[in-house]
Amino acid sequence: MICGLPINLLTSYDEVDALLFAAEKYEMPGPVSLIRVLIMTPPLLDQPLRLYAAATRCGWEEEAKQASTQSLALNIYAPEHQPILQKLHTSAVLDLINLHRDRREGIRNRLNEQPFVTGSTVASCPRCRWWIDHHTWRELKYKVVMEMDVRPLGDTVVDVGLTNWPEAIACWDAKCPNSECPHVLYDKVETSRLIRDCIDSLPKTTRNVVVHH
Repeated sequence: MICGLPINLLTSYDEVDALLFAAEKYEMPGPVSLIRVLIMTPPLLDQPLRLYAAATRCGWEEEAKQASTQSLALNIYAPEHQPILQKLHTSAVLDLINLHRDRREGIRNRLNEQPFVTGSTVASCPRCRWWIDHHTWRELKYKVVMEMDVRPLGDTVVDVGLTNWPEAIACWDAKCPNSECPHVLYDKVETSRLIRDCIDSLPKTTRNVVVHH
C-alpha cells in the first residue's frame, strides 16, 4: 500500500472498530495490517480489553498476548468492563477469565505448600515447643488471594500489601505466645521474597488466540 499522504494516528477504539469493519467487509488486507501497527501506539495501548477484543477478532497472536498481560492490572469482573467483555467471542472471554483465575488459584495453592507454613492450624514453636496458632499467617494468605482476585498482576501485593496491610503487619509481628520465648514466628524478608517469586512464576498470558469472523 503506497500513498504520499501522512498517516494519522488512531485515537480511539471506536475508530479502530469502524475501520476494521470496513476493511473486512471490502476485503482490504492493507488497511488491516496498518491498523495492526497503529493499535500498538499511544493512546490505544492503555486500553487492554479493547486491544484484546481487536486482536482476538483478527487473530493477532502477539497483540492478544500483550493485551492479556496488560489486563492483569484490571479487575475484569468490575461492572465497567462488562460491556466490552460481552462483545468478545465466548472462547476469548474464557481464555481471559482462565488466565486471571489461574493466577489467583496458583498463588492460593503455592501458599499452602512448602516452604510456607502448611498443615494443621495448631503447631508448636520450633524453639520452646509451646503450642502456637498460625492464624495471622492464614489471614495474610487470605488477603493475598483476595487481592490477586481483583488485581492479578500482583504488584499491589508485593509493592504495598506485604508492608502496609494490617494483616501483614500482624503476621510479621507475631511471636511465640510463651512470654519467656522471644521467637518471631515468620521471617518477613524471606517470606516476602518467596511470595514475590511465586507471583513471578505464574502464567502471564492467555494460552490461545481466537480468530472470530
